[in-house]
Amino acid sequence: MHNPAFINRRDLLQVGLGSTAGLLLPSALPADLTSPHHRPQARHVIMLYMSGGYSHVDTFDPKPELTKRHDQSIGSEEKAAVSGQPISKRFLKAPLWKFRPNQACGTQVSDLFPHIRKMMHEVALIRSMNSDHRDHGEATLQLHTGSTTTAMPGIGAWLSYGLKSFNENLPSHIVISEHRPYNGPQLWDANFLPAINGGVQVVPGNDPIPFLKSPTSHARQQLELSLLEKMNQHHLKQRKHDTQLAGRVASFTAAEGLQQQAPEALDLTKETLTTLKSYGVEQGDQSSYAAQCIMARRLVERGVRFVEIIDAVGACRDNWDAAHRDISSHEKYARRVDQPIAALMQDLKQRGLLEDTLLVFCTEFGRSPWAQDGKGTKSRTHHPNAYSCWLAGGSVRGGVVHGETDDIGNYVVKDLVHVHDFHATILHIMGLNHEKLTYRHAGRDFRLTDVHGHVVKDILTT
Repeated sequence: MHNPAFINRRDLLQVGLGSTAGLLLPSALPADLTSPHHRPQARHVIMLYMSGGYSHVDTFDPKPELTKRHDQSIGSEEKAAVSGQPISKRFLKAPLWKFRPNQACGTQVSDLFPHIRKMMHEVALIRSMNSDHRDHGEATLQLHTGSTTTAMPGIGAWLSYGLKSFNENLPSHIVISEHRPYNGPQLWDANFLPAINGGVQVVPGNDPIPFLKSPTSHARQQLELSLLEKMNQHHLKQRKHDTQLAGRVASFTAAEGLQQQAPEALDLTKETLTTLKSYGVEQGDQSSYAAQCIMARRLVERGVRFVEIIDAVGACRDNWDAAHRDISSHEKYARRVDQPIAALMQDLKQRGLLEDTLLVFCTEFGRSPWAQDGKGTKSRTHHPNAYSCWLAGGSVRGGVVHGETDDIGNYVVKDLVHVHDFHATILHIMGLNHEKLTYRHAGRDFRLTDVHGHVVKDILTT
């Protein structure tokens, strides 16, 4: 058996605490590590996941026809989202917020996101997203892993496996999440990939990585770690092909470096008052979404490859899914993220980091153009047929709109982008060919995009 002292600390280290590469140049990677397939256009990813499914027709996809035809019926739907029961009549529902153009590029965004709208000249907006499932669990799993049915490695784990970190003392894959999202740790699990690629969850607050502080003196810890390392290496030599064991051993070895660097990386007291104000962070705040955005920037600055911020406020229904009850709830969630995300883009640009960092703003599906509960009601239901996501930074063409939905935002009518295509594009920007980034498991080669996916080249500069 592996040393029990290590097993007891496994949860605190989340099994994937960093990389052993610690190298700056892809060409310097040793032969046993995957290197980029082509010249990368970005080195880092910050994924901004809006949990619960925001309404595309109320945010990024203006549909004047919905206003003209408000409360008109468009017939029945055989199988409704969530309940699976048929909807006898679908009555169109007008958006609650006005759409206005970005002054530089003309891209229209609703008044839900006034700050992000000012930055749309940096953004490639995809209005033709499409996914395979109506329910949160399956759709969220697909957005992160490519699969709706089976737990698979998440996109952060694939990027970590393919590219590693720039800093051996910090994980290559970090997830900032205040509460448990749909599917929980499955979203950032390494699954069959080497365990070192699994995500480390940071919980915003005064103790973001629980139990990270050493319970004993530095000298005593060094003695304990030295002895444990010898025992672990002896155990590992007898099981050379156990990648999960190797990952656990590597994660434990990386823990000391994490103890030294993670607290400083997540310490917002190092930021200027001007920066805090631009994000909307109050002094002493360590947990708001704005604080999480600054943490993401600080982690990228220190070499973390992939950072995801999951906008899950509380229980699963205390998120964008509150649109089931009242679409006006969108205002609460948009206000929480709008200024911080716009400030993050501006901050990265000012520091010369936006060209090296890919921002991914996404959700698991959209919302129906009709009222979920019938004529005159306030709700919108799940809608995987069409929705909007966007990319910024790296080689992304700013100020462009890709794809188009019909006149009510019900179906994609031009340049459909499936989740697999979305993943293929992200990997491409990071220098990875989605068809070549594979891992042999259970007798077959697996990849993030399975046997699908095409790079959306129209939104890229090169």
